[in-house]
Amino acid sequence: MTTQRLPFPVPDERAHLFVDSYGDMHDLVEDLVVPTGVPEAAATVLRTARELLRQSYYCYEFSTVAVMHSLIAVEIVLRDRIPGAGKKPLQKLIEQGADVGILTARQAEYLDYGRQIRNGMAHGKTTHAVMPPAMAVPMVRTSFTIVTELSALAPG
Repeated sequence: MTTQRLPFPVPDERAHLFVDSYGDMHDLVEDLVVPTGVPEAAATVLRTARELLRQSYYCYEFSTVAVMHSLIAVEIVLRDRIPGAGKKPLQKLIEQGADVGILTARQAEYLDYGRQIRNGMAHGKTTHAVMPPAMAVPMVRTSFTIVTELSALAPG
């Protein structure tokens, strides 16, 4: 077996379109804090999404992965909060969450947009999507907010 020595990470040249240094990445995500009360499975996913955003300084595409990953946390909490969620797809969970009033129409719209991006990539319809951190951070922040709000509700 041949091993490949990978180079140490270097900043993606596109990173300098939005920050001057890796240290500046902290400023982009410092408010993405997982509050107490969020189920550990969702909290772990949210922390990973936050770190993917920070690492997009080195691999720009990680910002897109962060958005898709943050949706997993929303799905985890929706399954907890919606009675009879079972194995329903995320689209149905979003619709049902809006119908029962645990998601606002705007939240449902944002989640559905993210779901479509995720599905496009997961099913090979979108083979290469680059979402600049300026777009990704607010989308991940929306997932953090929705997970926080849903976690404050009693489980379904």
